[in-house]
Amino acid sequence: MKKRLLALLVVLALITVAVAACADGPAPAQPPAGGGDAPAANGGLTGDPVRIAVAAPMTGDHAQYGLGFFQAATLQAENWNNAGGVMGRPVEIVQFDDQSSMEEGASIAERIAADPTIMGVIGHFTSGVAMVASPTYEENSIINISPSASHPDFGVGQDFIFRNNTVIHVEAAAGLGIAVDMGLTQIGILSIMTDWGESTSAIVTDLINEHPNLTLVGHEEVLEGTVDFSPAITALNSAGAQVIICVSMYNTLGPFAVQYSSVNPDIQIIGFSNAYTHNLIELGGEAVEGVRFPVSFFGASPAPAVQDFVGRYMEQFGESPSALTAQAYDSTGMILQAIVEAGGTEDRAAIRDALANIAYYGVTGEPPTRFTPDGDVIREFTRVMIQDGAFVPAT
Repeated sequence: MKKRLLALLVVLALITVAVAACADGPAPAQPPAGGGDAPAANGGLTGDPVRIAVAAPMTGDHAQYGLGFFQAATLQAENWNNAGGVMGRPVEIVQFDDQSSMEEGASIAERIAADPTIMGVIGHFTSGVAMVASPTYEENSIINISPSASHPDFGVGQDFIFRNNTVIHVEAAAGLGIAVDMGLTQIGILSIMTDWGESTSAIVTDLINEHPNLTLVGHEEVLEGTVDFSPAITALNSAGAQVIICVSMYNTLGPFAVQYSSVNPDIQIIGFSNAYTHNLIELGGEAVEGVRFPVSFFGASPAPAVQDFVGRYMEQFGESPSALTAQAYDSTGMILQAIVEAGGTEDRAAIRDALANIAYYGVTGEPPTRFTPDGDVIREFTRVMIQDGAFVPAT
């Protein structure tokens, strides 16, 4: 069923991309107070904790993302505990480091499945690890929401597996929509040589080839950790690329932009949401000015819920939350809300059904967040760009 919805979602992404985050609309949902007055600072919480696992890379090249997931989940747990917990019970976040390894991810899934006190899983970060782990969660009726998995095959045929990130076809189409609206038709692709990079660049290639006004002039692949981008830059620039779709994390996009700007300062770059982080601005400096993204979360939105989240996150962790971090924050809240709507933790199938039918007012996308019958999130995008060292609505 996922694939039957895909064509419609791609079209919607191209024609209904939001250009600014909506500041109005219904107030975001607040954690229930458990049927009584909310205790202060965790006081009065009783019973066994409601435990949610965060399984993601806490070490290694992708640790920034996994730690962001964990920090966001702990902040959401703090919200609930300060408001009375889940029906009076405290929320506890349990950390697992999958190291972005499929082998470790599969092992962690088995460890989580062996622990009956864990009611849900936030993670994993990469689609490959998420797809290896999800069958174990499905077999053991454990809710799993990935804030970042975008591979179209993730969760197919699995009732307990959800994603709070759009299918990569949708985000890729939204990125190309930015190029189209800028009048840029000669497209180059730079992609990293990973499973995600290869599958995503293939999707971007197909979308370009299917578009009547776009031409793919070149595609260059690089290893993660590449230092010298000159061969790729020479090839793309010589081919006449007006804009580069950068299929990578921030740690590739940043140095690539620095080196490209010295060759062609007029080059335009469009990234994916996994590179939408202040780390990119710190790494790329002036060279990433003008880089654009379609994102589900805009930290400078005037929406009160967004500003509250960003302020508390920065206060506790000393950095701004990324789009994927915000999606982990909402993912945690959605599981907890589903538990309350299901009447507690006893019936995992009821929790799954509550989540499948949820209308969640969080900080990502146009509220409320809903899922398709296949567990894919329904979301619009905000277009942002880097200007004067900050993310602003794209012009």
